[in-house]
Amino acid sequence: MQPRRRAERESAQPTWCLVLCWLRSFFSAVGVSEARSPGVCRSPLRDGEKRESVRRHGMSARGPPGSVVRGLLAVAILLIVGKEPVGAANKAAGSGFRTFTPFYFLTEPADVVTLRGAPAVLNCSVHAEPTPKIEWKKDGTFLNLVSDDRRSLLPDGSLFITSVVHSKHNKPDEGIYQCVATVDSLGSIVSRTARLSVAGLPRFASQPEASSVYVGDSLALSCDVSAELVPFVQWEQNRLVRELDNRVAILFNGSLVISNASESDAGLYRCAVGSGAALKYSDEAELKVLSDPGEDRPLVFLRQPSPLTRVVGQTALLTCVVSGYPTPVVYWSHNQEELILENSDRFALLAGGSLQISNVTEEDAGIYTCTADNGNQTIQAHTELSLQVPPVFLVKPSNTHAYESMDIVFTCEVSGKPTPTIKWVKNGDMVIPSDYFKIVGDHNLQVLGLVRSDEGFYQCIAENEVGNVQSAAQLIILEHAATPGGPRPSSPRDVVASLVSTRFIKLTWRVPADAYGENLTYHVYYSREGMNRERVENASHPGEMQVTIQNLLPETVYYFRVVAQNQYGPGESSSPLKVETQPEVQVPGPAPNLRATAVSPTSVDVSWETPLSGNGEIQNYKLYYMERGAGDEQDIDVGGHSYTVSGLKKYTEYTFRIVAYNKHGPGVSTQDILVRTLSDAPSAPPQNLTLEVRSSQSILVQWQPPPPGTQNGQIVGYKVRYRKTTRKSETSEILVETQLSQLVAGLERDTEYSFRVAAMTVNGSGPATEWMSAETFENDLDESRVPDVPSSLHVRPLVTSIVVSWTPPENMHQVVVRGYSIGYGLGSPHAQTVRVDHKQRYYTIENLDPSSHYVISLKAFNNVGEGIPLYESAVTRQHTVPEPSPMLPPVGVQASILSSDTVRLTWADNSLPKNQKITDARYYTARWKTNIPANTKYKFANSTTLSYLVTGLKPNTLYEFSVMVTKGRRSSTWSMTAHGTTLESVPSSPPKDVTVVSKEGKPRTIIVNWQPPSEANGKITGYIIYYSTDVQAELHDWVIEPVVGNRLTHQIQELTLDTPYYFKIQARNSKGMGPMSEAVLFRTPKASGKGVRTSDSGSNTGSSLGGNNSHHGSPTSLDQNMLLTIIVSLGVITVLVAVVIAAICSRRSSSHNKKKRAACKSANGSHKYKGNSKDVKPPDLWIHHERLELKPVDKSPETNPILTDTPIPRSPQDITPGDSTTEGSIHQHSNSYRGLESEDSVSSLVGRRAMRPKIMMPFDSQPPQPVVSAHPIHSLDNSHHFRSVPGFMLHVLGGPPQAAESVRHAPSCDTVVAASSSSQTGPEEPDPPGGSFLPGSMDEDSVASVPTAHIRPSHPLKSFAVPAVPAPAPSTGYEPVLPSSPLLAQQAPTALSVKTASLGTLGRVRPPLQVTVPNAPEPLETSRMLDGSESSYEPDELSKEMAHLEGLMKDLNAITTA
Repeated sequence: MQPRRRAERESAQPTWCLVLCWLRSFFSAVGVSEARSPGVCRSPLRDGEKRESVRRHGMSARGPPGSVVRGLLAVAILLIVGKEPVGAANKAAGSGFRTFTPFYFLTEPADVVTLRGAPAVLNCSVHAEPTPKIEWKKDGTFLNLVSDDRRSLLPDGSLFITSVVHSKHNKPDEGIYQCVATVDSLGSIVSRTARLSVAGLPRFASQPEASSVYVGDSLALSCDVSAELVPFVQWEQNRLVRELDNRVAILFNGSLVISNASESDAGLYRCAVGSGAALKYSDEAELKVLSDPGEDRPLVFLRQPSPLTRVVGQTALLTCVVSGYPTPVVYWSHNQEELILENSDRFALLAGGSLQISNVTEEDAGIYTCTADNGNQTIQAHTELSLQVPPVFLVKPSNTHAYESMDIVFTCEVSGKPTPTIKWVKNGDMVIPSDYFKIVGDHNLQVLGLVRSDEGFYQCIAENEVGNVQSAAQLIILEHAATPGGPRPSSPRDVVASLVSTRFIKLTWRVPADAYGENLTYHVYYSREGMNRERVENASHPGEMQVTIQNLLPETVYYFRVVAQNQYGPGESSSPLKVETQPEVQVPGPAPNLRATAVSPTSVDVSWETPLSGNGEIQNYKLYYMERGAGDEQDIDVGGHSYTVSGLKKYTEYTFRIVAYNKHGPGVSTQDILVRTLSDAPSAPPQNLTLEVRSSQSILVQWQPPPPGTQNGQIVGYKVRYRKTTRKSETSEILVETQLSQLVAGLERDTEYSFRVAAMTVNGSGPATEWMSAETFENDLDESRVPDVPSSLHVRPLVTSIVVSWTPPENMHQVVVRGYSIGYGLGSPHAQTVRVDHKQRYYTIENLDPSSHYVISLKAFNNVGEGIPLYESAVTRQHTVPEPSPMLPPVGVQASILSSDTVRLTWADNSLPKNQKITDARYYTARWKTNIPANTKYKFANSTTLSYLVTGLKPNTLYEFSVMVTKGRRSSTWSMTAHGTTLESVPSSPPKDVTVVSKEGKPRTIIVNWQPPSEANGKITGYIIYYSTDVQAELHDWVIEPVVGNRLTHQIQELTLDTPYYFKIQARNSKGMGPMSEAVLFRTPKASGKGVRTSDSGSNTGSSLGGNNSHHGSPTSLDQNMLLTIIVSLGVITVLVAVVIAAICSRRSSSHNKKKRAACKSANGSHKYKGNSKDVKPPDLWIHHERLELKPVDKSPETNPILTDTPIPRSPQDITPGDSTTEGSIHQHSNSYRGLESEDSVSSLVGRRAMRPKIMMPFDSQPPQPVVSAHPIHSLDNSHHFRSVPGFMLHVLGGPPQAAESVRHAPSCDTVVAASSSSQTGPEEPDPPGGSFLPGSMDEDSVASVPTAHIRPSHPLKSFAVPAVPAPAPSTGYEPVLPSSPLLAQQAPTALSVKTASLGTLGRVRPPLQVTVPNAPEPLETSRMLDGSESSYEPDELSKEMAHLEGLMKDLNAITTA
């Protein structure tokens, strides 16, 4: 609307034009010709047409007659003004402003039905100046009427056909006609279309037959013809045309109905079809009129009403012809409301019973019921009247003025039934939607970038099945009027496209060099390359120097120019700017040949083809479908070109469309196609089955169709089955057409019958209703009068109800009683009315007010009317509200832990039956809160069952739960509480407060400190420290350090000086790894002075026996080099001496052991073993749920345990944080250690990661070797340390060679001395009582050794690490080689720091290692476990060992229970 307002503003007339308009009135006053008055004063507004009409009819304002003074004054003004007004007038006239010209149809053609050979006229007349040219189109093609002998143009423009030609193979006149009016200087308009139909050759589907009728009765004579021939049907009696009146009528199919027959109606009747001399006659049939014998005849329908569809404004005739005696009274009801036909202008009763409705409206649609009643019998027939509405304009397009390059919209809104379709026509030609002619808002026409050729008449044509209408509007393109005055702006400067997209471009510019004014208004004109149509876009407000052009085409070249306008008019245009929009991602086009075929009542086959413009490989299709009229569209992904949609509703219309997808996304959707599923037998029985006893031998059965959604097709009839209620009675069946009632006659007196009804479609019959019974009368009672008053009436008031009982009238055996009418109300019985069956003798009136006075009336009724009422009054009782007694609270409340945030509550209710089945409206309320004394806030939830699933709980939190029950206004107290602790979950927050500091005096050692996560969600079992010199490195390239869960600090040694390191920490619990903390940056100190530990590239970085490092690679004096040489030499000699001594001791120990084994073997001769002494394996402990297994472990003569084939994860990527479900993966739940450094590796972090040799661990599959056996630690504070690790963690503690291993052996005659990691043995320490650690503590610099233990990595509850008792070592002042990182080390009551040493020779500095252990073998039989072992047990040693194992089992049971 903004461009239109701007056009009107710009076309406003200047002041001089208003002066000329004022002068015009004076010219008119003095008789100056209108032609000499310049036509520049016509308003450009929408009322210009009205002003032109006023001018044309001579209604212009005139002055008083004979006003010579005014004329002279006008001449004087012209002389003063001089020639300027004339020039101005000519200039204004040159502006080309024109008013709208009236051009419209006075009469338009209408549908015509004619006969072959008959004349036909199609009307058409037009109002226009000058006189328009009238032409006619037939089926879209212009007719050549010049050389046509049969068709000619009447003076008013109507088309006249002298004789309609129509044959089986030649139908030149039948078709669609349209009148076209053209004015050369204006344009063309077209009328609505009209169909000329030629009725076919008359054929009689049925002909009249000889009949007889009693005087006063009704009859129908058949003459069924096609619908288009009915208007040409006439009847003759005795070869004379029978006139129609209120007694005689012709039905919609051509049949003749005569009601209230008399003797004058007798004669020969025949039906004639046609007009004039071309009449075709049916056979003649004789009608005899008989005198009435006075005997009762049952009522029957001669013609029942059938469904009818009419157009609004037409006349509808609903047929209802009834015969019987006494003569029935026929009345009609519409939607169960009786129609009042007296004094009605539109409703009339024809031929005694048929209903004629004139000028039908939409309100007349609905269900109509024809009821015939003669006092003895009542019959009914139902039908439906459907109405269609031709298109009607709600908003018509209006005449429009516009300027070139503007955008305009013609609005058009219509209504109709069915919904009309709209098309647009310009000057008689169809408007085809394009880039510049678009249909917007479903109905409106938008024209973009107007050009001069767009002028003309635009018509909106709306059409549906029952008609079409048109409305025209004129478009006039104006020229900008020249405005005299000052200078205009120059062209805007620096026009650029600041933003170019696929479908829009943003233009910016600068103020013109010569603005000649402030707050200039800018207009942007743009056109597509190769198109002469230019559009305009205006800046949103004065002074704005940017515009965004929307709705462009991708990858298209456009030309832009900008024009500035000041108060004097538009200035110069800028140079055209050529801009190409960006290419758009190519998506597929619509899939062609979309077809949908119903294959069953619930399924549809849909098929399509590959889009012609696929723009790449089609990945898949999406099929959209929905029920017609519904708003929820469903979609299915399809890979091929067809799909069968199932699960649809029966006999229901659905719409389908397809969208193709490629790698760029969804393509263009196809048009919707409509298909209806196949019909099926009804899935529900008819509704509202009622029985009405009419006499001693007849019962009227009435019903309603099944619900619309269950009919599954068109109902074609009903099956009425009936039988006697007695046993073994035969069932009779009656087939009924579409009527909704059936009178069943020929029944026995005083007999009870049962009835049921089923609906039928073409597919079969559906389910039947339940049997309903009624009993025929013993005698045919009188129903010519109303029943007497009931013999008695009794009332019994309650608080909110009154029980009414009665006895029937005394003459109930003489007069028919069809039911009773009960009226009641406060002080009056007419407020409410209830009707009950004639068999009923009591009724309860509900929903009354307490303590209120009610009056009750009772009347018996039949078809004649209601009898005399009987009255009674009653006062309802006072309302007393008893205090509800409390209910018993639920019992047996149990909280079953399901997950870390879910608990299932269950309980029992003692107030329920034994089966605990809830049959009333009770409900339960559960409440819960954390078991913290300070927390008093509960959460509540309701449940109608005996359980409730509580969700959204916090992991590893103790909750308390209780339940109460409520029934109506009664409630119980809260039950006893149940407690439950939710399961652990993966930590949801990282460790916090991570800090890194350098250790004093040790610049290559740093200390990492942290605090546990805020949301640990369980007991923290360990931490993993990640560090790297590159914060952007992949996670698997970071070095990791595992730390036990009870520690919040850790040392990391052997770092490179003056190097930035980044540290992250990750916490874990029994469920897995949590998130990592943010990276913390720390730079190690620079090397300065003596005593700083450094390591040079290429030197062997290892710890000495005392743990001190020598200073390699630093510039030293000669004395220092000599001292270093001496120390190295002494170290080498010491190592050689130690090796020799160890070899000698080993041989002596082996000889001594052989002697002891021989002594034990002779003492216990019953044990025979095949193995020799070298096959003896010390027992290792495998612990499961139900059994203990002593697994022999082979000794290996090799002292270096690095040779076993146990791979080590090379990087942190082998550890998957957060995954606690895979039990078999050692990488997910075991500690990770840094790899071994080679002796010639550099000290940098790159050197640390570069060489990580494969670590080999001793296992059963390896050659026998000395093994250190460990005993379990009993002081376990939490069993989760065992459950959380499906594998095992091996801890070997390194220390000085003087520290001996603490070894515990199974009792045996053959004691095996365990070897330390350096192959040195030490004295065996005594075991502490009970197999637990002695209280004590060790600082970080203390040294302890823990032997290895073989663990079966199977179920989490069956595998754990068993460290040995550390031997108390003397304080040596030596510094440990590496910090401790045991994830699974358990704590004694007094905290014990356990250090981890690297595997290998003692002379090397090695980081902690992760060890992967293979699965243990299956459990062996006792004989196989002892095979190869020659050791035996003394009774006292065996008892001691068994007592120890029994204590161990108790601890394990406690762990498993937890």
